[in-house]
Amino acid sequence: MHDENCGCKLKTRQQRLSCRRVKISVIVPAFNEEKLLGASLAEINSAAAAFLSRGWQFELFVCDNNSTDRTADIARAAGAKVIFEPINQIARARNAGASIATGDWLMFVDADSYPSEKLFADVAEKISSDKVLAGGVTIRLDEKLFVAGLITHLWNYSSRFARLMAGSFIFVEAAAFRQVGGFSHEFYAAEELDLSLRLKKLARETKRKIVILHRHPIKTSARKTKLYTGRELGGFFLRSIFQHRKTIRDREAAFMWYDGRR
Repeated sequence: MHDENCGCKLKTRQQRLSCRRVKISVIVPAFNEEKLLGASLAEINSAAAAFLSRGWQFELFVCDNNSTDRTADIARAAGAKVIFEPINQIARARNAGASIATGDWLMFVDADSYPSEKLFADVAEKISSDKVLAGGVTIRLDEKLFVAGLITHLWNYSSRFARLMAGSFIFVEAAAFRQVGGFSHEFYAAEELDLSLRLKKLARETKRKIVILHRHPIKTSARKTKLYTGRELGGFFLRSIFQHRKTIRDREAAFMWYDGRR
């Protein structure tokens, strides 16, 4: 992947790695996201300066997951390439975007999340190290809420300890993503955890790493705490604990992602 015209003096391995010209494909799954998508894409486009400053290439995709609002129009206005996926399922939407992406690395960002340029710079450093296969980042909610904040704190700790990637932000080498088969269509929720486990196995086999970045957490919307009652949220999490396998494989049980409340 070395570009002879990059101007590097190739004396060391690190110099050679930093001289690579990398292409990043950012993929945003979106189902009826007209309220938040525009701001998310604006942040992504701004943060991409971290890649462009290295001479890397960047492309942006939005998968319109059978939306009935202005999601696709907003995506095109932001300069994104739009692909349509008729079946409402986050795993399918992400895979559809990945299927047309041409980057060396894939980055999945949720439509209600806002990555910073500093986060993208951290990602670029990890990619350039040639030691990382995939990674995620810790989460920061866009509002200060006690219960939701506590759950987020516990998730961040678990994510870093077990190297599990949150769906709101994942970066992965494209070849590795395709080697493990992408996101599984068996799951309507927690598909990112399943992907994490399969990538961790591949990372061990190839002597590379899965990392969870934490210096610059990704800001993500706390809207579900307003859209759903405590009873609804509590019921979902209890079912996730006691009927885990059934819950994450059932579209109706994973209603928070698919019932269209926005």
